[in-house]
Amino acid sequence: MKTKFLKLSLLALVLFTASCSSDDNNDETIPAVETVKVSNLDASQTEYTKFSFSENKVVTTDNWDIAFNKTTIIVNGGIKKADTEPVRTGSGAVSVVSGTFASVTLYPAAATFVQDGTAAYAIPTGSGNGWYSYNSTTHIISPIAGKVFVVKTHDGKYAKFEILSYYKDAPATPELTSVSGIYTFNFAYQANSATTF
Repeated sequence: MKTKFLKLSLLALVLFTASCSSDDNNDETIPAVETVKVSNLDASQTEYTKFSFSENKVVTTDNWDIAFNKTTIIVNGGIKKADTEPVRTGSGAVSVVSGTFASVTLYPAAATFVQDGTAAYAIPTGSGNGWYSYNSTTHIISPIAGKVFVVKTHDGKYAKFEILSYYKDAPATPELTSVSGIYTFNFAYQANSATTF
């Protein structure tokens, strides 16, 4: 009985060792890019709320990628337009792409990326110009369907995002009493050198 157990144990050890070849340590498969949902990011205050895609959180350092203030979204690249804006220390830029979030799988052409400038932001402001439309009857701000923003991050990586809601807890039908300036958005961050999402 002991001999049979010993033979089975040795066989299992040989099979396990064979399956753990040195090739497994050289696996260069690029991990799949995951979509992350950010809920209730507060941009209702006077100061900009800075967000890092790589850290997936609001940050207070210079390592931010985009920043929110009311309906304005800026990128960490370009020229500071107003005194209330954070200093841009990165090389960030944005390309606005039409399509669904899932359909944007390749980086746009380099020429389509723009930085914030003194005349205009990379993500245009105002109803119907950038990411939202404003209904003057209901006074509700709604994301424009089919607007995806591909961001060159402050350190040269890439991310894409879409705004889902401008109201706390992302109500399906916001009302005038809904708390505004509270973003919900999806993003996907590509930390590798691949050119796809």
